[in-house]
Amino acid sequence: MDERDVQKTYWIQHSVDLSIEAMMLDSKASDLDKEERPEVLSLLPTYEGKSVLELGAGIGRFTGELAQKAGQLLVVDFIESAIKKNESINGHHKNVKFLCADVTSDNLLVSEGSVDVIFSNWLLMYLSDNEVENLAGRMIKWLKDDGYIFFRESSFHQSGDSKRKYNHTHYREPRFYTKVFKECCISDNSGNSFELSLVGCKCIGAYVRNKKNQNQKVRSQDDRRFQRFLDRIEYNQRSILRYEHVYGSGFVSTGGLETTKEFVARLGLKPGQKVLDVGCGVGGGDFYMAQNFDVEVLGIDLSINMISLAIERAIGLKCAVEFDCADCSKKTYPENTFDVIYTRDAMLYIKDKPTLFRSFYKWLKPGGKLLITDYCKSAESLSLEFAEYIEKGGYHIHDMKTYEQMLKTVGFDDVIVEDRTDMFVKTLKQELIALENKKDDFIRDVGDEDYNEIVERWKAKQIRGESREQMWGLFIAKK
Repeated sequence: MDERDVQKTYWIQHSVDLSIEAMMLDSKASDLDKEERPEVLSLLPTYEGKSVLELGAGIGRFTGELAQKAGQLLVVDFIESAIKKNESINGHHKNVKFLCADVTSDNLLVSEGSVDVIFSNWLLMYLSDNEVENLAGRMIKWLKDDGYIFFRESSFHQSGDSKRKYNHTHYREPRFYTKVFKECCISDNSGNSFELSLVGCKCIGAYVRNKKNQNQKVRSQDDRRFQRFLDRIEYNQRSILRYEHVYGSGFVSTGGLETTKEFVARLGLKPGQKVLDVGCGVGGGDFYMAQNFDVEVLGIDLSINMISLAIERAIGLKCAVEFDCADCSKKTYPENTFDVIYTRDAMLYIKDKPTLFRSFYKWLKPGGKLLITDYCKSAESLSLEFAEYIEKGGYHIHDMKTYEQMLKTVGFDDVIVEDRTDMFVKTLKQELIALENKKDDFIRDVGDEDYNEIVERWKAKQIRGESREQMWGLFIAKK
């Protein structure tokens, strides 16, 4: 049997009673759906009055809600009984059309440039690699300019507890989807080129909270220039690997686990508290906090590469950690949400710190704590070399007094400022010694050019630190 026959047979077997439990392949589907469905819908881009295409719609778990806002909605599924039940439930919506079709078939005809949002929930994992690649290419043709693709998949392993004699699902690593959709590109008759860029990639919180399961991912597409800089230059896969060689597995900031232990100890974490880690990297600090203090951690980072790796490493850890690819300067959370906001060497990328600090203040509960470590500068004029380093990295660095004043101005009390430059220099020296001791392993995994570049950069930072031109600050504030 070929792939399509296998999948169709599989879903005919699991669609006999056409229940929500059958569609989600989970005995607790009804309870999960109440929490998970609103979360998924909340992550969609604006689609009011727009043209929406729902692929793999099943019996219509999302169809009714999509229909309430969409201008036009085309609903597609390849199981006839499922699409008929969907129509019986949602057919009263006059803006909805129902179609029984296989998404891989050429018989699924959608006009080019006609769709604002393409939505799917647990679809691509039932397609072969080639079928996903081909469908992605068709999707980008169907989209209007500035259109979105939103999809949610299970990665690595199954999530539902339904027993299955055979399971032909493709539980892929998230990076497979990142690669496929990043490589999509089309050109129009005028030679203009169009491509997709990833806006978001995150775990579904309902599965983290109820199953300690981070393998449920959602993604959507758009374009972000600074995000591209991070993922293609500063934190591409190779750069992350070499940083981990220096800082330790799971860490991409100064001191790795050792400084994490010291700084987290200053927070007084208690079981059940909620922590927001801004610029979480590949999640080492988040796993440490969740596993050792029984707190719930949400890690956000603008780098898709970082978040993808963090999600992969969360699988099987059974701790309450979620990850979200998000721009902290555009993200919003309800007031009084977090007990702690924690950010390590990430604020140097933020130009308008006061505005972000105001958001931090709002998001923290009364009595909540903010902990920041960040690169700082002396109050003196900068050397040409340091100025070039700042410009090349796209950094926005302040002296510690200015930093302190920004925190106080937005309302924080009990602001503690500690000059940790001596610790910074000491740590740089230790990291260089450790790197030299494993030089052969580093060169084997990453390359001698990268080794030489890291050594040169670390020595330069060490010199700037010793002269106190480049400084390292620890800031702790309370709401």
